[in-house]
Amino acid sequence: MRLGINLGYWGAGMDADNLAVAQEADRLGYAVCWAAEAYGSDAPTVLSWVAARTERIDVGSAILQIPARAPAMTAMTAATLDSLSGGRFRLGLGVSGPQVSEGWYGVRFDKPLARTREYVEIVRTAMSRQRLTHQGEHWTLPLPDGPGKPLKLTVHPVRERIPLYIAAIGPKNLRQTGEIADGALLILFSPEHAEHTSLAPLREGRAAIGADLSGFDIAPTVPLAVGDDLDTLTDHFRPYTALYVGGMGSREQNFYNRLARRMGYEKEAAEIQDHYLAGDKHAAAAAVPRSLIDSTTLVGPVDRIADRMRAYAEAGVTTLSLAPAGLTLDERIAAVRAGAEALERAGVG
Repeated sequence: MRLGINLGYWGAGMDADNLAVAQEADRLGYAVCWAAEAYGSDAPTVLSWVAARTERIDVGSAILQIPARAPAMTAMTAATLDSLSGGRFRLGLGVSGPQVSEGWYGVRFDKPLARTREYVEIVRTAMSRQRLTHQGEHWTLPLPDGPGKPLKLTVHPVRERIPLYIAAIGPKNLRQTGEIADGALLILFSPEHAEHTSLAPLREGRAAIGADLSGFDIAPTVPLAVGDDLDTLTDHFRPYTALYVGGMGSREQNFYNRLARRMGYEKEAAEIQDHYLAGDKHAAAAAVPRSLIDSTTLVGPVDRIADRMRAYAEAGVTTLSLAPAGLTLDERIAAVRAGAEALERAGVG
């Protein structure tokens, strides 16, 4: 199992710190540094800056939002970042959610699975430097009855195949991800519930193409907080968990809430969502069960974190991407170092 670092969103007031965190992860031998985008900072700009200031660590998008870009533009961006970074780019894609897709990009959140499959087909064709033609439900390239002609990417990526990941939560999306991607970007991942919430559908998808999970990258992002006061550390992640389970989407379209329910927190997930959508974030955070936080985060002293890392490795995780908590740069750097120490103690690296 390798370690990654997830910087989250740029522009949250810790930009200079984020670069220092990425550089420390690079020095310690972390495998990949991810950056996210929603409706603030974009991921490619951040990743190009990180790649320019690091030496060995891969840079990955977690995620590039599918409604934000034409698929050929995504292929151009991936090829450019791979070339500029010396073959260190990983392309993570996701459909985002209805509120962002329709509210920010003006793209209907319809048929997300079919749209993702078609998008990946076009991106892969373009990145392989074939002449781009596609006849599908969502895209037709070139457009018929016009001056368009099949074009070929002029940039040469360093690698023949840039690793492609998909952010997946629901069973159908996970199955499709197993079929069409090289890895899965996961969140609220619990080793104790991994088989039925994530791995079984991924395995089904791999089987559909005559493959298994060997070589397929299981890459959850897991919040990390190091220290001896477990109560305080656990409480630190209550607002984070409540945001996802209660407020990340509408009542009808919250994929994280559905995930918590599949993990056995049916009643608690409903209560968290009720409070959050009513505007009472404090009550929503208080309603988050400690067991849910403990099973989906890494909290405690280094030895305890090492024990949990063994559980993640045994559950099939191949890249454990850490989101280090801390209000200061020193705290975040210490967490990055503790993560590397814990992996070494766990003996699963």
